Amino acid sequence: MSTNFVAPGQARNLRACMVCSIIQLHTRFLKEGCPNCEDFLRLANAPDAIQECTSQVYEGLITLADASQSWVAKWQRLDGYVPGVYAVKVVGM
Repeated sequence: MSTNFVAPGQARNLRACMVCSIIQLHTRFLKEGCPNCEDFLRLANAPDAIQECTSQVYEGLITLADASQSWVAKWQRLDGYVPGVYAVKVVGM
């Protein structure tokens, strides 16, 4: 897995998965897919699937380091997911 660094000016390329709410760059979804949902969404190398299953419209950010120790992860139902940045709410169609 590559680094989670997002350069200034790249924020408009961020997208949130509509299933698990992880936030990543569009290019990372294209290269690696969703780290939590790839088994059934198959977003890697699928631009149409990325457009359908991710959204640029989301609210709030949660940084998840250790899901097993985080009450926020349990509250947001993120326990069991990989460490990363997650949206509190994802708006999609």
